[in-house]
Amino acid sequence: MTLQERSKKYIEMTREALVLVKISPSKESFLSKAATDFIEMCNNYLKDATFFYDKGDFENSLAASSYAYAWLDAGVRLGILSADGDYKRFTQYS
Repeated sequence: MTLQERSKKYIEMTREALVLVKISPSKESFLSKAATDFIEMCNNYLKDATFFYDKGDFENSLAASSYAYAWLDAGVRLGILSADGDYKRFTQYS
């Protein structure tokens, strides 16, 4: 798989994962704000990944999309984001 193909795959994978996650804590909870921050960080890195991809900078695109996905995965692992038991996409306690 080329770097361009891998970069595109990670961008798509992150977009799909972003649609699946939900904020777990109630809106009144401090942790709800933390979960919102995790999703915002994911969105920011995903925008960077797309920007770099469009410029043909596939190395930085892959790095940015990896960071974007990591924010989601960390949120799920911490329990502030829910992925409805999707063990294929996310690192979760079983």
